[in-house]
Amino acid sequence: MNRYPVWKYAIIVIALLVGAIYTLPNFFGEAPAVQVSSAKSTIKVDAITQARVEQALAAAAVKPEAITLDANSVKVRLDSSDTQLKAKDAIQKALTPDPADPGYVVALNLLSGSPKWLSALRAAPMYLGLDLRGGVHFMLQVDMQAALTKKAESLAGDLRSLLREGNVRHGGIARNGQAIEVRFRDSQTLEAAKKVLADQFPDLQAAEVAEGTDYKLTATIKPEAARRIQEQALKQNMVTLHNRINELGVAEPVIQQQGLDRIVVQLPGVQDTAKAKDILGRTATLEMRLVDESSEARSAELGTGPVPFGAERYLERDGRAVILKKQVILTGDSLTDAQPGFDSQNQQPKVDLTVDAKGGRIMRDVSRENLKKRMAILLFEKGKGEVLTAPVIQGELGNRFQISGSMTVSEASDLALLLRAGSLAAPMEIVEERTIGPSLGAENIQKGFYSVAAGFAVICVFMGLYYMLFGVFSGIALAVNLLLLVAVLSMLQATLTLPGMAAMALALGMAIDSNVLINERVREELRNGASPQAAIHAGYDRAWATILDSNITTLIAGIALLAFGSGPVRGFAVVHCIGILTSMFSAVFFSRGLVNLWYGRQKKLKAVSIGTVWRPETGSAITKTE
Repeated sequence: MNRYPVWKYAIIVIALLVGAIYTLPNFFGEAPAVQVSSAKSTIKVDAITQARVEQALAAAAVKPEAITLDANSVKVRLDSSDTQLKAKDAIQKALTPDPADPGYVVALNLLSGSPKWLSALRAAPMYLGLDLRGGVHFMLQVDMQAALTKKAESLAGDLRSLLREGNVRHGGIARNGQAIEVRFRDSQTLEAAKKVLADQFPDLQAAEVAEGTDYKLTATIKPEAARRIQEQALKQNMVTLHNRINELGVAEPVIQQQGLDRIVVQLPGVQDTAKAKDILGRTATLEMRLVDESSEARSAELGTGPVPFGAERYLERDGRAVILKKQVILTGDSLTDAQPGFDSQNQQPKVDLTVDAKGGRIMRDVSRENLKKRMAILLFEKGKGEVLTAPVIQGELGNRFQISGSMTVSEASDLALLLRAGSLAAPMEIVEERTIGPSLGAENIQKGFYSVAAGFAVICVFMGLYYMLFGVFSGIALAVNLLLLVAVLSMLQATLTLPGMAAMALALGMAIDSNVLINERVREELRNGASPQAAIHAGYDRAWATILDSNITTLIAGIALLAFGSGPVRGFAVVHCIGILTSMFSAVFFSRGLVNLWYGRQKKLKAVSIGTVWRPETGSAITKTE
């Protein structure tokens, strides 16, 4: 009656083993480390960078515990803070010989001190949030109206070009806020313009009014198109922020959308608010210029002659010099889209660029006059320009053209992302700013740990005194619940915050509630005269429906917090929901496994250790013990 099959015990053992493995990294603490990341969007951190870091450490006689390369950075784990500072100086000297123009950011960091065998199993500790580790918090307000105005300006230019190409005469095109106003002198040209709008501008809706003998057509952005433009602006700003924050060397930045027009940025471990604000507000601009291909320019590229008058010297991504004319053909303000792809002729990676009407007209004129010449795309960051690419103009260009050359698929994808996110799609302003010191974060960790530990200890003592051996089983099940909760959070690489620790303490109280229901059900069956084995069986079976109902209703509330909450509320909701799921496993499945293992094999069981069983009708009590 009260026996588990072998496969159920196997599930329990596997769950305990997995839980222990993925919880362990949280007990090893963090080791001092140095993190090397890119300071420029065009510089990649790869195996070559890792080799340079290893050479610099060897030259400085620094022996690292481990050197790892991930998608964005090289991380060097060291044995002490003194070695950490020595390694940072050595790496910085090797990678950034010119402090005024750093190509890499060499930052102090902390890495998990887990042994290699745990890292090999991809077992890593939970990340600590801003309130536990310290750092800076910003809330940024995105100017959505500016994004719509910018789009309206672009559409006005496109409309002007298409009406001219279609030989549709008008009395002038003006932008009034986010509306485009076009005047006509007769109804025939008005109808022709409406046809152009319907065919070429699906995002615009038009309304016409008569003004004396003239007609005015007012085009505005459709509500669904406006929402899409705002969503794209918000996403592009978030991508741009990700690119910029890489410079700070933050291990786990939090960049989240809040509402329709706000972005929350949390930088754990960063204490320099001024530097963080400088990075977030940094501007990156694009320029297109022609390459100076004169003999004087060739000499200047080789370093054997001066730079010609009216030209400037820049470096390509591989370090080669390029002499560019000072005249700017086009800026990144005209770029509307950039997507990676493959050339249909040679199947080589490429980047497709789209510019607005004004930019397309400029590109047509310039490319027609400079066939078979090179045009360079420059990226300016912090006042310094770098040549992304300098392809040869193969034909007349327009609103859409491509960049191709000797680049890999990943480089084409990175370049497209860089061109799309080189600058902000809409201006932002900081509306909230907070700084939390590391000492306060450490104090929060200590207090949170003590609260969870104290709550766990008091619950276990109470359960042991009130329910005897069944209370001990409940305490063990509660410990398993805490183990599985921490393991799941670690496996998900969740960020633990102070509200998360509060949810963890609350989860303990809610988890023990299921065991209280089970124990009282068993007592009720004993009170009604059932045998011990039958009381255990009926107690677990009849309590399950109540436990399931109560947990589902609580889980619904947690999901609502997760769906509609933000910031600390979401952190609380994540731990709350996971705690409910793990408690259902530990309080019912695991605790019954313990009871079955202890009592299930006793065929002639006469009593169970579950404390005092009260009989309300007589006022007497029977203490059931073995």
